[in-house]
Amino acid sequence: MRLIRKCLMVGAACFAQSVLAAPDAVVTPLMEKPLADYPGKEALMITVVYPPGGADPVHVHRAHGFIYVLEGSIVMGVKGGKEVTLTPGQTFYEGPNDVHTVGRNASGTQPAKFLVLLLKNQNAPVFVPVK
Repeated sequence: MRLIRKCLMVGAACFAQSVLAAPDAVVTPLMEKPLADYPGKEALMITVVYPPGGADPVHVHRAHGFIYVLEGSIVMGVKGGKEVTLTPGQTFYEGPNDVHTVGRNASGTQPAKFLVLLLKNQNAPVFVPVK
């Protein structure tokens, strides 16, 4: 009986930890293209899928970021701006100096998918966490 109780307690702790930690986003690169008319710059196109409850940590891109929601609903926000909830067909922009403070799935039960076009310096990191 003590073993069963201990297993249940460990299982409950693992379940609580998995519920509290936001699931990772799935990023799929679609295209990367140097921009000949803008030496040293490139375009990067990706899709991002937030699983139910998924979220990003606070970060910067050091790029012009254009977001287009394909499926589900996401919440986006940058430092100094208002949080917005976006649904399919809606867009969001973040600039190279913006700190992306909010990026998450608005749903705890359905995934959300969006397209991102980043215009950035060639070979620059795409995602830089902010502490």
